[in-house]
Amino acid sequence: MKGHKFEKQFLRILFILNVGLLVPILFRKPPIKDWLLVYLFNAFTNSIIDHFLTSHNIVTYPVRFLRKTTKIHVLFDLLLYPTFTVLYNQMTEKDKPLSTFYKLVSLVIPLFFIEFWAVRRTDLIKWKKGWNWYYTLGSIILKSLVTRSLIEIARKISKHQVQ
Repeated sequence: MKGHKFEKQFLRILFILNVGLLVPILFRKPPIKDWLLVYLFNAFTNSIIDHFLTSHNIVTYPVRFLRKTTKIHVLFDLLLYPTFTVLYNQMTEKDKPLSTFYKLVSLVIPLFFIEFWAVRRTDLIKWKKGWNWYYTLGSIILKSLVTRSLIEIARKISKHQVQ
């Protein structure tokens, strides 16, 4: 696929912005091991889920990094969404469940609109086989809550081992 100059430039800008923000976000406040765990868990599970979706032709990414190597959206799965999840977990580290949910929704809505724009106006994402906007919105919210819950469990286990 030649062309797609805008899409490729957009992905490069997102990559540069994410890499520039990743290190300060990961290392800005302790406990760094929690943030690395959140990042790695999120990236690993994103890859598995996206591999399933792309293998079954539910979602495709016509313009993406490593196009000849993989069908998944490497930038989103391994950089953008894991970085977002770390930031969300840092923002809600001491919050109660209802507050974490409200913050998550307020953070996910703008990301969702960016994806919705990308589906409608670019060749970055194509939804197929009955995939709709509410699946994307719901899955990002659910996956972020699962990741948040797992880090809470890991903290409790770690706290009990120290005592």
